Amino acid sequence: MKRIFSFCLLALCAICGVRAESLNSQLPTPNLIKNDSVAIQKVEVVATRASKTTPIAHSDLSRSEIEERNYGEDIPSLLKNLPSVVISSESGMGLGSTSFRVRGTDPTRINVTLNGVPMNDAETHSVYWYDTPDLASSLGSLQLQRGVGTSTAGTGAFGASLNMTSAPMASSFSGRASLSYGSFNTAKQEVALSSGLLGGHWAVEGRLSHLSSDGYVERASSNLSSYTFQAGYYNDKTSVKLLSFGGVAKVYLAYTGLSKEQMETNRRYNPEGEIIIGDEVVGFYDDHTDNYLQTNNQLIVNHSFNERWKLSATAHYTYGNGYYRNYKNDQKLAKYGIAPIEVDGTLVSRTNLLRKKLMSNHFGGVVGSAIYSAERVTVTMGLSASLYDGVHYGEISELREVPDFGTAEYYRNYTSKWDASCFAKVDWLIAKGLNLYADVQYRHITHNISGVNDNFDDTIGAMQRLDIARRYNFLNPKLGLHYSFAKSHSVYASAAVGQKEPTRNNFTDIRKGEYPRAEKMLDIEAGYTFATERLDVAVNLYYMLYRDQLVQTGELSDTGELLSRNVENSYRRGIELSLSGVATKWLTLGGNVTLSQNHIKDYVDYIDGIAFERGRTTIAYSPAVVAGIFVDAHAKGFAARLSTRYVSKQYLTNGEYEDLTLPRYCVSDLDISYTLRTKRVERVRFGVKVGNLFNAKYCASGYGGSWMEGTTLAERGSWACYFPQATISALGNVTVWF
Repeated sequence: MKRIFSFCLLALCAICGVRAESLNSQLPTPNLIKNDSVAIQKVEVVATRASKTTPIAHSDLSRSEIEERNYGEDIPSLLKNLPSVVISSESGMGLGSTSFRVRGTDPTRINVTLNGVPMNDAETHSVYWYDTPDLASSLGSLQLQRGVGTSTAGTGAFGASLNMTSAPMASSFSGRASLSYGSFNTAKQEVALSSGLLGGHWAVEGRLSHLSSDGYVERASSNLSSYTFQAGYYNDKTSVKLLSFGGVAKVYLAYTGLSKEQMETNRRYNPEGEIIIGDEVVGFYDDHTDNYLQTNNQLIVNHSFNERWKLSATAHYTYGNGYYRNYKNDQKLAKYGIAPIEVDGTLVSRTNLLRKKLMSNHFGGVVGSAIYSAERVTVTMGLSASLYDGVHYGEISELREVPDFGTAEYYRNYTSKWDASCFAKVDWLIAKGLNLYADVQYRHITHNISGVNDNFDDTIGAMQRLDIARRYNFLNPKLGLHYSFAKSHSVYASAAVGQKEPTRNNFTDIRKGEYPRAEKMLDIEAGYTFATERLDVAVNLYYMLYRDQLVQTGELSDTGELLSRNVENSYRRGIELSLSGVATKWLTLGGNVTLSQNHIKDYVDYIDGIAFERGRTTIAYSPAVVAGIFVDAHAKGFAARLSTRYVSKQYLTNGEYEDLTLPRYCVSDLDISYTLRTKRVERVRFGVKVGNLFNAKYCASGYGGSWMEGTTLAERGSWACYFPQATISALGNVTVWF
């Protein structure tokens, strides 16, 4: 595979909402640091970010906080102690295939952007973090917004949004080298260099990383390489920044969980890649892997006309190309559109085989914003437009009982998706301490899928044919008030509408003639904060009312896949509490807790084609309690942080059956570091992170289902699989800044 770098310079007006901000100032205008009469500007997205007076629940991590927590794991590992967040990892180690949920909201409903550019896959709506390895090392800050949040580009935020910015460029020559090593051969090697100012206006920097791990789960290995390159031009009013980042990933598949009986025997076992002859596992296929290359490219232009008007524009292009290979046992050839094959006078209709699924895609567009700031009002206007073009195809090879089979393509389909949006936001200081926030977004989507899919359609006796053309028009208004009083106190309230189009699977896993409807949500929130130099307290109440939420009902599609259907009424409501206090100069204590109810009204569950009216049920993967506490000690270069998080019981299906649950768990981590400074280098940090300090044996995710032995629920049987997480583990790190 070869890397493709192309840059879309389609338009100058578009939306990223980037501002120039001095490295030591928090003003909303581009204040500059002079160095040889030139400014190095810190580029941050404000058009899509919540500020202190925005009536939206959010959490922020600064560059220094990211550096402290970054040992090489995927981005979800940085978020695990934030309010309402639950993370899981298929490898058990937080490297490779990891994901996170917020308020029970799954990853396909969480909008993710970097510098305002969408990161979610246009078809699945997920972010595959191992496609951009070690991205944390290139981040300047991140903000996790809970609920609908502010208007952004890309997939609709339907419960949360993660807004990230790239790290600012250094104003003087500098560099960084980092090494990590720990349990299960988990390792990271990284080097980064920055030129500082060249010729008074230019700067260049780059980073190379390699990460690898055997994984806690057997053979769930990761081999990841990544890069970041930045080049910038700066003067008093304009900055131009070219950013390119990406990587090559090879991850051994581990997406099949274990039964409780299997975990009692060997909780690290990985059934993926099994080679079964007869009834025995005779070995494992070595290349049962996911392989992917992705490059992300952004050209950011930032201009300040005067103290009141700022304009930002970003052109972006992402290229992706990869495949995953499966060894499949005892497969019907008809399932792959292949007729029985005669071998030595015998018809072979099923056998072990090698399956390879490939994809290639292009995603490009523009985002931009104009910001007007006056004494009492700030108006932000934004536009975005993007086009996704992708192809999926699959091959069958190496039939065990057909030595001379060769290779046969069994499906190929094409997708194009046009996504355009515009928004306008107003932040108005009505009176002393009282801010009005209004935000309205219009979004248009055109989604087309055509060709032959990888599912066999029993109704036609052939591979599923796709001919899907859908258009959506969404209007998403938001309105809120924020009132600050008595110096340290503030209250807020807001109401927001969010709408979201179906994913690719929602379209392909259907019954003939049936199509999913778009989902809609009304998010009502209210909160109180108290903030001083020594104590921060926050209380947030939320009520998220869904209309036509897509959930799996237990029904099967025409191709035998689990079918997702729109349920008319469902909701999530809860309270989020957080507290952080400085006990002494060297000790900080804090924690957070979310108490929630997450229900579907009048749910109908289907088991083996039989419908069961279950009434009000709990939405799957939605714990009623998520809590965390931390103790942070720091003095003269020494730092230690002990954190504990608790997640209550979760149901694996929407039917709310007690035998299909993910047990509650409580896990603690310890991070100890020492930083010293010398005359030769800026600083050196030695760190050790101990994960799962008290060796809890827990599972962070799973799946399951039911079958019927009769016609009543008393005759229902069930099965469940779980993803075990690593027991106690350690990861050491040495990082040198110079």
